[in-house]
Order: sequence, then structure tokens, then C-alpha cells
Amino acid sequence: MAAAWCPSDMRILLATLHAKFAHSSLALPCLAAYCSDLTGVSVIIREYTINEPHDQLVRQIMSEQPDLLALSCYIWNIEKTLRIISDIRKIAPKTMIVLGGPEVSFGIFELMHANPAIDFVIRGEGELVFRRLAEALSVSPADPLPAAVLEKIDNLFFRADSDIIAGPHTTEPLPLDSMPSPFESGLADLSKPLVYYETSRGCPFSCAFCLSSVEGRVRSFSPGRIEQDLMTLMQQGVTKVKLVDRTFNYDAKRAERIWQFILGNNRRSHFHFEIAADLLTESCIELLRRVPEQTFRFEIGIQSASQETLAQVNRRADLGRIYYVIRRLRAETHIELHLDLVAGLPGEDYQGFLASLQSVASLHPHQIQVEPLKVLKGSPMREIADRRDYRFSSFPPYTILRNSWLSFDDIGRIETIGRLLDLFYNQGGFTTALDFMCERFTVARIYDGMARQAGIENLSGRTTLRRYELFARLAVPLLDESDRHLLHDVLFFDYCSSEMPLMGKMPTFMAHRHQQCAWPGRSELPNELSLPGGSRVRSFRYTFERDYRDAVRQGGSAEITFVYVSGEGKGLQVIVV
Repeated sequence: MAAAWCPSDMRILLATLHAKFAHSSLALPCLAAYCSDLTGVSVIIREYTINEPHDQLVRQIMSEQPDLLALSCYIWNIEKTLRIISDIRKIAPKTMIVLGGPEVSFGIFELMHANPAIDFVIRGEGELVFRRLAEALSVSPADPLPAAVLEKIDNLFFRADSDIIAGPHTTEPLPLDSMPSPFESGLADLSKPLVYYETSRGCPFSCAFCLSSVEGRVRSFSPGRIEQDLMTLMQQGVTKVKLVDRTFNYDAKRAERIWQFILGNNRRSHFHFEIAADLLTESCIELLRRVPEQTFRFEIGIQSASQETLAQVNRRADLGRIYYVIRRLRAETHIELHLDLVAGLPGEDYQGFLASLQSVASLHPHQIQVEPLKVLKGSPMREIADRRDYRFSSFPPYTILRNSWLSFDDIGRIETIGRLLDLFYNQGGFTTALDFMCERFTVARIYDGMARQAGIENLSGRTTLRRYELFARLAVPLLDESDRHLLHDVLFFDYCSSEMPLMGKMPTFMAHRHQQCAWPGRSELPNELSLPGGSRVRSFRYTFERDYRDAVRQGGSAEITFVYVSGEGKGLQVIVV
């Protein structure tokens, strides 16, 4: 996507490297929108991914022939970004390079000393600083500007001969409504499956592990501006809108007004919000009962089930209220619930982490995310880490390696649990098998046991078939001998409910039962079965040891038929007969 407003003397390229192609930038369109009325410049936006080859990225950037290259930096892209600008400096020594974003807003002198390719760094909120820099450079982009001009720009770091100079430091926030909307201006790429949006900046909390704790008070765009932007996104049919507000419902009445607006105008977009469950009012819950399925997702940071641990990182949370609200959301609404845990906070050992996992699992969310602590640059957690004997990686994303409560092996096992949760819980398809396991063990015991079986095995890149085979291999050793054949049976029911078993490609744990399988034709299916016309229909039949269609799962064996209906653009529908 490109944006240019006038014939230019100076060509600005705004770029970033995403972790995945599906991601889109919010920062770059905001910068471009804020500079949209400048004369003597053209601004282009380009978005790449960290998975593209280094040489290709350098060529793509150089093909734009920028006078000023501005790159947005985060923990996932900073190392690759620094490699790119090092090469660009050698290829195009006159191209000016400016970095901004959370990963370069701290330790700036050290960063610039270590990376001579950097001409400028913008600290913190970037729109006004970048505009003032672009304005100054556009006067005469080919000639070095006097330091006296640049040092008047707040929060700008720059080189002057062999020195690195910082402009005045200010924490004065930008009035948000002074920024033109990047959506109204057509500068944001709305073709991506995931579009980021913000209605506010800042956070009301001061959690030591989060950079939002240093951003200051919360500021909101005006209701009119928010509704205008949301209407643009909904009318354009954006698939998923992820709001990056750190605590969307910090003001309950404001949140309720926005949710009402979405419900009154939404066509088919899905919205993701980060919320504080204990701030939801009764009025909000009443409104959320009206949200249709597959429309809202709430990400709720539990972080730890230990109130004492949370207090040590200055996280204010009423866990009792949080659990109460989550249970009500789960029971009374169609909201998708995504709960987060952070492992490695002060005072929580491995058993404490398992207790936190069990507490979260008991709430039956749709997804559970487990991440080891990242000791981010600029966060108060750095000071705590110094005092409390933390060891963490010196390189992004600064993941904890050990502390006084968790060994390196403990943290590795927690990372494995996080991957197993993603494979078996978050992606779905294992409901019956997990229920079977939960009749015998706690959720924490299941995933701890599986993680110990997996050891240091690489769990990435699993097909559907391989996920079920992995589950069987990791879960079977946890069971008594008498239960193992039942696990295979129930796991095969889940597999058939997700994907059609193929002749000659059965899961390894069921390969010996191949002779008991049948693939009946369409004419053999029940007459009362209503199948959509024009679809491809296949089927599979097997006699299971229990009737897993019934939640009680009592009685003897049951012959079950699975009908697989597919059509262009419709995905796979599985009907269990």
C-alpha cells in the first residue's frame, strides 16, 4: 500500500516488519496521517514480515529510493531491523534513517553508539515528533541540518558529528483528536484479515511487567471520532478488528456506549478487546448478553492466581470479582474468553504456577495463553529483576531464564505446557478426550504430565493427524493400563469429529482397528439426513466402545456414522449421526 499527497523534494518511506503476514500496522498509518498536509514531501507505507529473506527486504526497501527511511521497532523485529539498516547505510550513505517504537524508546544512547547506521531515534509517542523532524528535513533534505534546529524537537535523539544529542524530554501527551484518522484518510490497509485499532492510549494500572505502566494517564479519542472510525471499519467489512487499548473498559460507561454502537451497526466484523473483568458493571454484563456468537472476544489478563504475587508487581486485581464475572460471561453470553497467565512473577514457584493454571482452567475459557515473563526494556520489572536475582535473556524478547522460584528446567516445562495448551485446548478438537482425562486428573496434572513426557521435543508444525497422535503418545503413560484402550477409543471419536479418517492413513494408535472401519456411500446414509445440494459428501462409520454422542457416556458400544460435507468457500462440516 502506498500513500502520496504531492510531488516531492523528499521521499519518506515508513516501514515495519510484522511477525506474520496477517498482521497490519497501526503506527505507520497514524504517522502518515499526521504528516498528510506537509508540503515538499511524499510518504509511502510498506509492510513486510520477519520471515522474508534479508537480501530481499533490503532490495525492496532500496527500490523505493527513500530520502528518509523510518522503521517501527518491536521486540519481534528489532534484531532484523538493525541488520537491514546496517546494510542500507553502506549501500545508500545519504539515506537518513530514523527508528521509533517501544523497543527503541529506552537505552537510546547505547543503541545509537552500537549502531552507527541510525541517524535519529524518536522516544515514546511519535506522531508530533516525526512530523516536526520531517518538516525540518524537507527544507533541505540533502544537507545536514544544524544541531540547533534538531535539538529543539522534543523526544528526538540525533547524531551531530561524533556526538549523540537529545532534544528536550517531555511527557506532555498529544491531544488524540488532533490526529487525522488513518482510516478516514484511506492510509490503513483494510484488506488484511487482522486490523488494529485504538480508542485510547495509556492504562489506569501500573503493572511492573508492562510498558503501559510508564505511559501515564489514560486518554481517549472523542466519542464522535471513535464512532466514525468504527463505522468505516464495519462498512469496509474488516474481518477482525483488534483493539489495542490496554484496558478497554477502564471507563464502564464509555465502553458500554462503544459496544452499543457496534451492536447497532456491525455487519460481519469480529472484535477483540483487552478488558479488566473486575471493572465490568452489571449494566455492561446485561448489554453483553445481546452480543451474537463469533462477534466479541475478550482477552483478560489473570497473570497469577496468587494475590500476593500480583501485589509484588503492583497489579491491582480483585481475583474473586474477576472469577465471578468470568463465570457469568461464560454462562450468560456468547463472548469468546481468552485468559492469560504470566509465569515467573515474584513469589510464584512451579507448583504455584500449576495452581494458577488450575484456577484459570476451572473457569472453562475458550482459550488459555501461558507465557514466561518477558523483562522488557524500560519496564519497572527490570528494577525488580535486579533486586530479586532474576536472570533473563539479553536479547529480545528478554524472556526469563531463571529466578529464585523457578529453575531453567521449570521455565522450559512451562513453555511446553503453553504449546500443549495451544495444540490441544485452544485449537479445539479434543473436547471428549480432555473430558475423559479430567475425570481422572486435574487439568494442571494433565498438562504437567504431558509436558514431562514431551521433554525438549519440538512440538511445532503439527498436522491434524499428528496432533492426535501426539496427544495419545503423551497421555497414555499417565493412565492406568485398564484405561489406555479407552483413551484411544475416545480420542478416535474426537479425530473423526474433526477430520475424515482415510484408508491407509489412520492414526497410529488405531491402525490395528482398520478392519473394523467402513466408508459407506451416500445411498447408505439415513434418509432423514438433510444434506445441502451441490456439496461433496463423504462418510465414515465405526463402532465405539461407548456412545460419546451422549454427555453421560454410559452403556455399551455404539455404531456411529460421521458425515463430512464440504463446498467451495464453506469449509468442512461434520455431522455425527
